[in-house]
Amino acid sequence: MSSVPHIPVIRLGRNYESLDKLEIKNHSTGEVIATVSSVNAGIIRKDFKKIGEGRAALKKFTVKQLMDLSAKAGDLFLNGTLPFGDKGHTQTPQQYIETLSLTSGLPHVMVKRNMTKIHYALTHLDVILNGLSRGLDMSILDSGTGEQFGTKLSFFPTAAALGLVMPSNSPAVNSLWLPAIALKTPVVIKPGKEEPWTPYRLIQAFMAAGVPGEAFGFYPTDHEGAGEILKTCGRALIFGDKNTTAQYANNPAIQLHGPGWSKIIVGEDCIENWRDYIDVMVGAISDNGGRSCINASAIVVPKYAAEIADAIAQKLGPVKPTKPDDEKARLSGFANVKMADFIDAQIEDGLKTPGATDVTAKYRDGSRKVVFEGGTYMRPTVVLCDSFQHPLANKEFLCPYDRLQPRRQRHHEGPEVHR
Repeated sequence: MSSVPHIPVIRLGRNYESLDKLEIKNHSTGEVIATVSSVNAGIIRKDFKKIGEGRAALKKFTVKQLMDLSAKAGDLFLNGTLPFGDKGHTQTPQQYIETLSLTSGLPHVMVKRNMTKIHYALTHLDVILNGLSRGLDMSILDSGTGEQFGTKLSFFPTAAALGLVMPSNSPAVNSLWLPAIALKTPVVIKPGKEEPWTPYRLIQAFMAAGVPGEAFGFYPTDHEGAGEILKTCGRALIFGDKNTTAQYANNPAIQLHGPGWSKIIVGEDCIENWRDYIDVMVGAISDNGGRSCINASAIVVPKYAAEIADAIAQKLGPVKPTKPDDEKARLSGFANVKMADFIDAQIEDGLKTPGATDVTAKYRDGSRKVVFEGGTYMRPTVVLCDSFQHPLANKEFLCPYDRLQPRRQRHHEGPEVHR
């Protein structure tokens, strides 16, 4: 058995080892954790001609049966020992946690939380599909036609498969594609470069639970390959920054998951009690290491902006990196150090423009960007802006960063806080 695991391409259920391989490394030490086969767009095009096999394999099951198998997969994902590559390795839940932490920088406690979210999604698909379908009787999807609420209904698939171009920042985003299997739709996945582990483990859990392997495509690939997945599947999700998602803004077949731009807005009726909301604001900024698309990118208030910014800064400013297995860890390391360099440079450059203050600086003993035990981290930054026009007023980063800004009133400009 090879000492370093190899993660193969999964070509509609079949393992495939490519001559072209990527090395996935420990974000702190640079040690190679595993190799991952990579394929080009030509392989994806060739395989997609057979995607009907995946749909046919799923069609043999009812939606109810696939929901039950998905729940079993959820338990296996959370608690099971599953194949890890094609060289005889297996992976326990703890090994999954440690591997993902080593390569992504996420501390163990955050990986565990993300695992729990995925497990919940898989074991509560009945609730999720009920919400997505507005109470549709799922048996109607089995036959294609039926009657409900006194109305005759007909459903048919509008896509050959669900294409997914996944990110590396947060494992729980994989919960978004899980309903596709219960809805008898194959998935074709390009995993994030630093995070192939979660989609791979999920596929292994599904197959171990009894879902046909033909329903799964796992294609580590380049930009051309990602584009092929988005173009050919019929329906797709893409995760990326503003520049990446902007290319597909006018394509209704592709659901975009870019910067969240989530805001906390405090109204005139609540602002006098702003102290009651500080812990909520702190959590919105820093939970999951600030990496989720729903982390608050700004807090907008009609007044007391400076006081609120300072109160948040007192709680976040002292936060510093800890060991990955620390149960109280709040920061994630950067697998791509250049990203940390870019974020730090962007903030510093923005602060040169008058009208913005890093209020966390006085509570932070040292630099914003730090190296801890070989890993690179960004410590929390709260910026007080005096205007929405400031360069830092519309920024969002993969770390605990927020702006606090007074709300602009008619004929008057009030403050705002940014993360």
